[in-house]
Formats: sequence, C-alpha cells, structure tokens
Amino acid sequence: METHPNLMAAAVVVELPQDPALAEITRSDRDHFLEVVKRHPASSLCWALLAETCLRTEDLGSTVAAYAYARTGYHRGLDLLRRSGWKGSGQIPWEHEPNRGFLRAVHALGMAAGRLGESEEEARCAQFLRDSSETAHQVLNGSPEPTEG
Repeated sequence: METHPNLMAAAVVVELPQDPALAEITRSDRDHFLEVVKRHPASSLCWALLAETCLRTEDLGSTVAAYAYARTGYHRGLDLLRRSGWKGSGQIPWEHEPNRGFLRAVHALGMAAGRLGESEEEARCAQFLRDSSETAHQVLNGSPEPTEG
C-alpha cells in the first residue's frame, strides 16, 4: 500500500507555443524593436529583452525599469503557461525555444530584485528558475549550455 503520492509520476513538462514576436525580432533592427513589443505585448521574450537591456546599466533608474519589464514578462508568461496546461509546478525546459522568453524574464526579475535589495524575491526567482529548468539556470548564469552525449 502506497503511503504517499509519487510526485514524479505526475511531473508535467510544459512546452509553450511558438512566440510570434521571435520572427519579427530576428528580422527587425534595434530602432524598430518597440514596434514589435507594441504588436506583441503578451510576449515574455519582448519584456525579457527590455529588462536585460536595462540590466546592462547599473543605475537605479535602469534597475527599476528592468524590474518592471521583467515582472511584466513574468506575468505574461505565467498566463500563457496556465493556458498551456501548467498547474504551478513542473518542468519548463530551456531546450524548447518558445519557453526561453519566460525563463529569461524570471532570471531578469531575480537580477533586478537583487539590485533593489529584495533578497527574498531574488532567491525565490533563482529557485523557481532552477526548479523549472536547471539548464536555463546554468545558461543564464554564464555556464555553457550542455551538449547531448
């Protein structure tokens, strides 16, 4: 008789649908990026890219902007994850490219939170990223992406 549920048996792996902003981002130049964001405000990737750009500068204004952009990308991603069957836990693999915008937003949110002195939020984001995708955690923190055997 089983005394506790097998949590691994219920493991969910979520693969988000293709992000229509990605093709436009790769085709457009920097001067037109905000137009892509305007056309695709639900794209976590757009918000993550804005946050990452702000994080390149360490002044307070850029940090606050990065936090706001990353928070937007995080919430837009949560909405899409839920619509894709995610129930609040499970793998969100980095290897599935459409997941990367959300994972990058989580990472950027943690970075910005840390710069703002929100250490609990920083730690929560880091743990959420690791729980979602160890590969994303490694890649976004500067480790090379693992290759298949």
